[in-house]
Amino acid sequence: MDAKKPRAAVDGLFTMDPEEPRLIGGKCSSCGSYFFPKFYQTHKPTCSNRGVEEVLLSRRGTLESFTVQHYPPPPPFVSPRPFVPYGLGLVALPEGINIIGIMTGIAVEDLKTGIEVELVLETLHQDEKGNDLLSWKFKPVD
Repeated sequence: MDAKKPRAAVDGLFTMDPEEPRLIGGKCSSCGSYFFPKFYQTHKPTCSNRGVEEVLLSRRGTLESFTVQHYPPPPPFVSPRPFVPYGLGLVALPEGINIIGIMTGIAVEDLKTGIEVELVLETLHQDEKGNDLLSWKFKPVD
């Protein structure tokens, strides 16, 4: 029997380092703008050069805004059962871009803007074979 192992829910969006995961972004070789994901090259419509350098984005940022997901998302998205409301945060990174991510390690009633958060990898759901499919989330820095 094959050993079950965690894998990315979507390939190419983040590194699989469990201790220091990083989002894989892009940097325009012409204007210097950062963006995520790296293949999203229409970052600035006025930029004439679409050359992209792959970059690892900062792991820490500031929670700029958030909302609470009070209901399970519809298929094809997979939701834990029983469903528990969770926070979705808009995190400002030092590169000057904002990333949306699920908030973890904090109760929804404790969410507030301005807190420092860091990127972590956690199970999003399991595939049909029982393998953990990982995604990025943000947790408060202790």
